Amino acid sequence: MTRILGIDPGSRITGYGIIDVEGDRATVVDSGVIKTGGGEFPERLGIIFRGIRDLVIEYRPGEVAVENVFVSKNASSALKLGQARGAAISAVICEELAVAEYSPRSVKQAIVGRGSADKVQVQHMVCVLLQLRETPVEDAADALAVALCHQHTQQSMNRMQALQR
Repeated sequence: MTRILGIDPGSRITGYGIIDVEGDRATVVDSGVIKTGGGEFPERLGIIFRGIRDLVIEYRPGEVAVENVFVSKNASSALKLGQARGAAISAVICEELAVAEYSPRSVKQAIVGRGSADKVQVQHMVCVLLQLRETPVEDAADALAVALCHQHTQQSMNRMQALQR
């Protein structure tokens, strides 16, 4: 069994999703959001860092996947998002775990089949793929989608390596 932590970073809300994978089957262990509130930006980064580190310590994932920064029209927002990603990644690295990174487009492509899918489509497919009865909030669903994208990518890589032997 492999445990994967998916992270959808944000400077105000960072989503997380933890799945267990056995064979082709994935089940949700936990998902939710880390809300940073309206404090000063450095303190918000600390909340993200501690929140992700606490998740890693509690759940002990074997693999971690994080969504890449997308290019935004607002440079200030893109910089803040990059710093939020840095806080999350630093928390994971402090616990000596490797981090896989996926673009938002590749996550949507892996989960929905279209790189331009909207958040509602991602939420729906996360529910279908993980057989969830309740729809997770957007940021948690996005983080679960990142974890599922990593699962699919790793399984494909493993199959390709097996074929080359």
